[in-house]
Amino acid sequence: MIRWTSLFVDRPRERFVAAAEFWTAVTGTELSPRRGSYGEFATLLPDAAVADPYVRLQGVGAWDDGTRGAHPDFHVEEVAAFAARAVAEGAEIVVEYDDYVVLASPGGQAFCAVEWHGESRRPDTHAGTRLDQICLDITPEIYEKETAFWSAVTGWPLLIAPRAEYRAVQAPDGQLPIRLLLQRLDEPREAGAHPDLSAADRAASTVAHEALGATVVGVFEHWTVLRDPAGGLYCLTDRDPETSLLEG
Repeated sequence: MIRWTSLFVDRPRERFVAAAEFWTAVTGTELSPRRGSYGEFATLLPDAAVADPYVRLQGVGAWDDGTRGAHPDFHVEEVAAFAARAVAEGAEIVVEYDDYVVLASPGGQAFCAVEWHGESRRPDTHAGTRLDQICLDITPEIYEKETAFWSAVTGWPLLIAPRAEYRAVQAPDGQLPIRLLLQRLDEPREAGAHPDLSAADRAASTVAHEALGATVVGVFEHWTVLRDPAGGLYCLTDRDPETSLLEG
């Protein structure tokens, strides 16, 4: 059983500071001390009196155009058991550590099984937004297999979106901080993912993010694609920040 979810924002190591400054600003958090052999990891810390952390930053060595810029962590009581179930559903183990396992989905999307340490308090919204979704960009020929995998490995039902190229999986009680959006691409591409924020007022949030150094890549009916100051893509979307569901 998944007890908590985290979102890793993956950005190039040489632009770690720019990424940290931007993502702490848009989430209303503070950065933890950096950790790891290269100082490549940090946690975005909400007010510890009222919420538990769920967003982390990783500096990565290889980098492309920002399309591989996020991955989920699933916090569970039995890491080995969760990893074994994921493998039975088609995942591959990439590397095993003492307290967590790095895996890849059948389509090549990275994710981790990590120990749960009692996290349960979802942070409030910040400035009318919530960083609450990882969009997995899935190549069309494996879309059905990949969506079935993510529903099976999480134990969450598939939610069918109004647009045929989107599905989602979300914990039924809606209290875990991150859900997965499954987007079918038009053309084959390597596995990738990006963070999404729900926004009560997308236009106003776009202006605020631009003031923090983001640039608009494209504006669509229900979402805006932006690039953060570290070069990674993300979206502001017309979803209710309380429920993570599309408004209206």
